[in-house]
Amino acid sequence: MKKTFYITTPIYYPSGKFHIGTAYCTTLVDSIKRYKELRGYDAYMLTGLDEHGQKIQTKAEENNVSPQEFVDDMAKKAKDLWKLMDISYDDFIRTTDERHVKSVTKIVEKFLENGDIYKGMYEDWYCMPCENYFTETQLVDGKCPDCGREVKKMKEESYFFNMKKYQKWIEEFYKENPDFIEPESRKNEIFKNFINPGLEDLCISRATFDWGIPLPNDPKHVLYVWLDALTNYITALGYMSDDDTLFKKYWPADLHVVGKEIIRFHGIYWPIFLHALGLEMPKKIYAHSWIVMKDGKMSKSVGNVIYPETLINRYGLDATKYYLLRLMSFDKDSMFTPDDFVERYNSDLANDLGNLLNRTIGMMNKYFDGYIPNITKHTEFDASFEEYVNDKINNFAECMDTYHVSNALIELWNIISRTNKYIDETAPWVLSKEGNTDELKTVMYYLAESLRKVAILLKPFMKNTSESILSQLNINDIDNSWDTLLNYNDFKEGTKVKGIIRNTEAHKNGIFIELKPNLVGMAEYQEGIEYGKQVDVFIKKIIPEKKKIKLIIC
Repeated sequence: MKKTFYITTPIYYPSGKFHIGTAYCTTLVDSIKRYKELRGYDAYMLTGLDEHGQKIQTKAEENNVSPQEFVDDMAKKAKDLWKLMDISYDDFIRTTDERHVKSVTKIVEKFLENGDIYKGMYEDWYCMPCENYFTETQLVDGKCPDCGREVKKMKEESYFFNMKKYQKWIEEFYKENPDFIEPESRKNEIFKNFINPGLEDLCISRATFDWGIPLPNDPKHVLYVWLDALTNYITALGYMSDDDTLFKKYWPADLHVVGKEIIRFHGIYWPIFLHALGLEMPKKIYAHSWIVMKDGKMSKSVGNVIYPETLINRYGLDATKYYLLRLMSFDKDSMFTPDDFVERYNSDLANDLGNLLNRTIGMMNKYFDGYIPNITKHTEFDASFEEYVNDKINNFAECMDTYHVSNALIELWNIISRTNKYIDETAPWVLSKEGNTDELKTVMYYLAESLRKVAILLKPFMKNTSESILSQLNINDIDNSWDTLLNYNDFKEGTKVKGIIRNTEAHKNGIFIELKPNLVGMAEYQEGIEYGKQVDVFIKKIIPEKKKIKLIIC
């Protein structure tokens, strides 16, 4: 039986269009899930939307629709975006789903039975965008400590969850589980600002609006944000439903991935809720940093928001995913600039990976009529090259196992750079000129084998590019599993490299073939060339890097 791995994004608040920060978080989770699948795990990914609250009700009123109509439209847009980005989620939970509402109601009933919830009067500072209350001391310069926006003094009758009751427990929990939150700086923040000063009881209901789940004991009150939202991680699995098969299979979660702005809720309230329910804790919470712009945090009011659709339409899906994952450091905010995107695209994808693929395919055709040869005689560089690649593969695995995805991509690109250096060291053109066919065969084998390993390692991040490399090498039908990465096995005899036609256009002098810059090989003329068809590759020269390439085949 496969080992399970349960990973989640936060459920996003659909008050507006998703920007690249949301896309990054979802892509990060997707890449970790795909990596676990590559390693043989039964991986399960959850994402979704937090659809209740005053802000949603206000947005619906502004758009002259009901709250349900508003969130239905936002849910469709979210699913359309994840489809565009090829996100491989297994479930999409919405807090308006009947399954969620029923389970949350039962959870609240259990808390009431346990004496964890009481009725009182709340008077404090309220931030509508964050839908959260703060004490005077928690404000920063009189503003919301999470988003920096203005807050309002609010007083109303509410229900509260008795957090003070669990003060000692949460302190002991972190002593026993110091690595529960990563990076460590996030844990230090919630201790300094919230746990050490003493926990405040959490307001869990509102009676000034009605867009939410009614409390079972007092229907004029609706659940307020975090008790409703956080429980999605277990209600989606069927907790307290008629079918809890998935819950029994996948809980506890292996990893919750959230933005740093909501770590307090996941690092304090969520463990306490679970403890009060008598459930196991998730194994780890990872709170990533922000993507910021030159003029600060992305904001619609400032007009500096970047949307993923813009990047995908301009540069392609794989390039967008690669940039977002490569950009973000483990524990520091990272700055996005269009110039940096283009520079990284050109240097990493076009020059490093694209050039390696094109040079290899070109030489394979030039020296061996497109066939991948087997090893016959080692060169003086082969042993050190093989050792280096294997070492970087192990480093890659260690980075992914600890969720340092950006570092994993660095290790992968080290392999690509070293393989390009291997070409310069072995000088295949010299070996060919001197008639040293045996060593030339070995060099070409190692180049093909290195590209195969690169393609496997690319699978969690750039699926299309990975498949394109394997297709061009014409090795889709051999074992390209993780377990083959450290092996150097002979390719099937007679394997001939391939290329993919991206677009064709009739012309009086022949056929136009449109290629993406340096990412696919050129193709020789064949009858009946059409989009998506595999053809034998024959490269006469490397095309210089351009935005768009059209080759005339006569």
